[in-house]
Amino acid sequence: MKNHFISFAIGLTAGVFGGLIGLGGGIIMIPLLVGLLKLDQCRAHGTSLAVLIFTGISGAITYSYHGQINWTAAAALALPAVFTAAAGARLADRLPDWKLKKAFGIFLIFCSALLLLKPWFADMLGVLPGYASIIALVITGTVTGFLSGLMGVGGGTIMVPAMILLAGFTQHAAQGTALLVMVPTGIVGAFTHWRLGNVVGGLFFGMVPGIMLGTFLGGNIAQIIPDDPLRWIFVLVTIYMGWRYAQTVSPDICKEQ
Repeated sequence: MKNHFISFAIGLTAGVFGGLIGLGGGIIMIPLLVGLLKLDQCRAHGTSLAVLIFTGISGAITYSYHGQINWTAAAALALPAVFTAAAGARLADRLPDWKLKKAFGIFLIFCSALLLLKPWFADMLGVLPGYASIIALVITGTVTGFLSGLMGVGGGTIMVPAMILLAGFTQHAAQGTALLVMVPTGIVGAFTHWRLGNVVGGLFFGMVPGIMLGTFLGGNIAQIIPDDPLRWIFVLVTIYMGWRYAQTVSPDICKEQ
């Protein structure tokens, strides 16, 4: 019963942040699963990715109701992502946890920096023309699927900046589209993690209701926040989590100290 309560609280917290800033919530959920429920890193990744399917469903319904999903962009992102998600999940099962965490932290900071510099990039580059933006989104989807399976996250940290910087999306439309893409990508990656024994199904009873409720609340709160403050919330959260991940060191170094 205690674990069900804790897992519900983890899901609720991740869902609110996920719905609010267009992330699956994995960057919040994974540290909590490791810290509070003592899961090893790989099982935290697999369990997180499976639960994030429900984040995507709940968030996509909420944003779709407000007309904030671009279905063409969602297809361009999702189609390549479903083919690379399984490869990322298999690699996650083989690589040391600390290397995965450190690399992902650096990548989070990089994505946040791009989004922070959006006004300057927009003035310098302008929005890509239609065909070029679709190609850019297909490439983004390929990378997103792989990293989603690898790191156990929905991939919003990659998709949202790409849609805003390259395709000229508003923050809200980018977040709604990213949440929809998390559904098929998460299904493929989670299924691979499940086959590898990295999904703790017993936690679903608390986490799934928590994350769906949290995503619904966060998605509706996001509707009353203007684009610029919402972008700043996104940037600050991802930079903080990226900094936390980037500080990860090898266990061997810890032993030497």
